[in-house]
Amino acid sequence: MKVTLLGCGGSQGVPSATGDWGACDPSNPRNWRRRPAVLVETETAAGEARTLLIDAPPELREQLIHARAKRIDGVLFTHDHADHIHGIDDLRPFARFGHAPIPTFASPAVTGALRRRFGYAISKEESGPYRPILTLCDIQDEGVVSGIPVVAFPQDHGFGPSTGFRIGNFGYSIDVVRLPDEAFRALDGITHWIVDCQQFEPHPTHSHLAQTLFWIERVRPERAVLTHLGPKLDYDKLAALLPDGVEAGYDGLVLDISDGERNGA
Repeated sequence: MKVTLLGCGGSQGVPSATGDWGACDPSNPRNWRRRPAVLVETETAAGEARTLLIDAPPELREQLIHARAKRIDGVLFTHDHADHIHGIDDLRPFARFGHAPIPTFASPAVTGALRRRFGYAISKEESGPYRPILTLCDIQDEGVVSGIPVVAFPQDHGFGPSTGFRIGNFGYSIDVVRLPDEAFRALDGITHWIVDCQQFEPHPTHSHLAQTLFWIERVRPERAVLTHLGPKLDYDKLAALLPDGVEAGYDGLVLDISDGERNGA
């Protein structure tokens, strides 16, 4: 399995639209952070190639070009905030390439929000002369997305829920300030985890460094990557503080993940 971190920034990215870099050094390209998403390239049990996308941020077109993505076989959404869904229209050429809407999975609340806000991209009746981009499905705790087993687990985003995902030995937890025991059970045995870390001090809707490191110590993946990094977290300064096996994320980071014995989900 190959996992590409398409974007690792917060809701405003780094720099923000006003050019504010916060505490981040503008001369370091790893401080340039687009809004968060990941691309998962893997195979079905029958050996068929599949590419899954988690979230569709506003910079999705640029992110997919840089990742040289050629296909999207399924999309997973963590929640319905703008920085995670406003790149939906950039999926149109992938739906056209596959000659069908792309299967898309999220919680019932999120699929409902997508129908209200992006009806033209989903309903044939509302899409006019254009073909629909997405086919929406309510995800279950454990299901199959385009032939790939996926485990979805609940997360607390402070003022509402978000969904974390496990695919094989890979876990993804973003936009989360508290993780319930159910989430830790779903993550048991993973080898790689991309996990939320907004800033050094506590935040009302996102995890902070000390808490994220505590979570990582509990889950014990072989490799943990911090994402949703805000403007207070300079890459080099953050990297210098992290223990072995934990690293700061950056746009374009690629993880090669084996489907070995630790795949217990």
